[in-house]
Formats: sequence, structure tokens, C-alpha cells
Amino acid sequence: MKINTSIRKKFRVSNKVKKVASKDRFRLSISRSARNISAQIIDDTKNITLLSASSVEKDIKTSEKMNKSKLSEVVAERLAKKAQEKKITKIFFDRGIYKYHGRVKIFAETLRKNGMEF
Repeated sequence: MKINTSIRKKFRVSNKVKKVASKDRFRLSISRSARNISAQIIDDTKNITLLSASSVEKDIKTSEKMNKSKLSEVVAERLAKKAQEKKITKIFFDRGIYKYHGRVKIFAETLRKNGMEF
């Protein structure tokens, strides 16, 4: 079976993060589309999603109209706030198939500003 380039790249990046992951850190997986962005914090030892935030959530969608960069900042702030409530501060950043550039970079920098360590 031949696997296309994007699936192979995502597998390679995620597997690398999982191999170096320790028990005290969780993985933050990010995904974006042409209009939206979402992220989730995953516990790989139990294979469960602990937290998630997305630009598709009702209260973010119904607020004022924003550009995609501002939307990334809002979603990152929301995720950081949820993580602080559950006392999660150390994570691994799994960027998946996306380059660390543009909205993904803005998302990561906003998380760092709000107290997350990776």
C-alpha cells in the first residue's frame, strides 16, 4: 500500500514526539484548515483527549468577525486557560504536517505567553 506524502509526514512527526515523550508531559496536537484551527491535549499513555479548543465553538463563532491570525490567538488563549484549570503546564507541541510558520507559530507563541512550557 502506497501512502501519500502528507500522511507519511504526519506519522513521522507524531511518532517522533511520542518516542521522546515522558510520562509527566502531554502532547498538544494541532490541526488547521483554510478557515478554522483546533487543538487538543492528548494523554498518550491512556490514549484519551484531556482538553480541546476550536474556532468552531459557538461562543467564538458568534463573537466579532476576526482574521485567521487573531482567531489562532483566541483559541490558544482559551486552551491555555483550560489547561491551567486542570494544572497542565508542560506539553509537547505536535505540529503534525504543518510547518512552524504563520498561524501555527502564532498559536505556539500565544500558548507560551500564557504559561505553557514546551
